[in-house]
Amino acid sequence: MQARTFFSLPESLARFAPFFREEAAPWEWITAIAPALASVAAWSRPMVPPGVHVEGEVHLEPGVILPHTATLIGPAWIGAGTEIRPGAYVRGRVITGAGCVLGNACEFKNCVLLDGVEVPHFSYVGDSVLGNRAHLGAGVVLSNLRLDRKEITVHAEGRGYATGLRKFGAILGDAAEVGCNAVLNPGTLLGRRALVMPTVAFSGYLPANTVARVRASVSHLPRRD
Repeated sequence: MQARTFFSLPESLARFAPFFREEAAPWEWITAIAPALASVAAWSRPMVPPGVHVEGEVHLEPGVILPHTATLIGPAWIGAGTEIRPGAYVRGRVITGAGCVLGNACEFKNCVLLDGVEVPHFSYVGDSVLGNRAHLGAGVVLSNLRLDRKEITVHAEGRGYATGLRKFGAILGDAAEVGCNAVLNPGTLLGRRALVMPTVAFSGYLPANTVARVRASVSHLPRRD
């Protein structure tokens, strides 16, 4: 199972390409976040509105839209044209591509958001990778820790994969969608254009172009080129 099955690193994050290899397992991108940010040679303190609290190294690419209140704790790299909405909490080791939405009252920690990701309202995104144009409905939670706090194993394609991670939220492929108030349990993988319906608690692997409904039933979407 390789990252290229789920997403491709966009040009906006090309500087980090040595760390995010498309032939790696997708969850290996989570462990690459810290060294990728450590590779930034020089950081500049951004000018921010008085209500935006900044700690540590935070880089804002041109055109980032800032609210009147938010907390940005570095290291963090925020891509061009990304909109940060009121009450957003970025608490370290966060990388976003261009044109993302970091929504109101949303928390982001140790995660990668590729181009055009939208997390608009009341969500938690930790120890996760969200593919290009992925979207979370209001109140979606990417749970990242088992109740027994043991290592997270991914079950997909008829086998188990030991991730070596105790904290691992979700992998969302390009254009994956998660409906309002859904919960993705630790180690969930959604393929490209996979869709989890609202309020569903989903675990495991949802292949590309499929839908997870109530009681985790799965149906196929028409293919789209």
